[in-house]
Amino acid sequence: MAPTALVTGPTAGIGTCFAEQLAARGHGLVLVARDETRLRELAGRLGQEYGVAVEVLVADLSDRKQLRRVEARLAEPSRPVDLLVNNAGFGLKRPFLDNSVEDEQDMLDVLVTAVMRLSHAALGAMVGRGHGAIVNVSSVAGFLPRGTYSAAKAYVTSFSQWADLTYREQGVRTMALCPGFTKTEFHARMDVSRGSAPAWMWLEADRLVRDALADLERGKRVSVPSRRYQALTALARYVPPSLLGRLQGVGRR
Repeated sequence: MAPTALVTGPTAGIGTCFAEQLAARGHGLVLVARDETRLRELAGRLGQEYGVAVEVLVADLSDRKQLRRVEARLAEPSRPVDLLVNNAGFGLKRPFLDNSVEDEQDMLDVLVTAVMRLSHAALGAMVGRGHGAIVNVSSVAGFLPRGTYSAAKAYVTSFSQWADLTYREQGVRTMALCPGFTKTEFHARMDVSRGSAPAWMWLEADRLVRDALADLERGKRVSVPSRRYQALTALARYVPPSLLGRLQGVGRR
């Protein structure tokens, strides 16, 4: 039987690339997003183009009731999910105190709570079967002091490393994918210009996902795409936070 992958946030950018590349590899798909129209259009295209089964699950991951439906799908024993890609997410352009606490809570719910709860559901089922994998899309921002988004991504990276260390021997892999600036809709939705960061910092989503899947197969716990970001994240460990804080404006204008 063909393996099945559940991908959150597949209607644009990195999520679309994951869905396309996994379908090309013969994975059946469960696609989870809020926008039903775009979700069904994508499902129809991928099913027709690659001849794989594609299931649509409309859910807002900031809504706990809707999130539970996705958890239930991951835990369903009769229709196992072999790979979970926690990709859904968004950012807030303005500083912390310029955002409402509700907006900050919604972001935390999607970036952290949803990742934790969906990973819990998937790990329970996968450990029970003795195999499976999870890719949690984090960010190089998690290595930098850049507000609550960075704090959330630091959690995702640390959580993913711990999960892999804990459950790998039971057959389940977990990897944090930490991209930098990527050419997707993400920044446009924040009303951030691509010119707010140097051209050399922008990655191509297709290549990023291809490299991430290769890193997963190699057994990496953390995947940082491109040598430029690998160098930057290594350097960030030795630069004082006071200096890193001066870079907060990059990619936010």
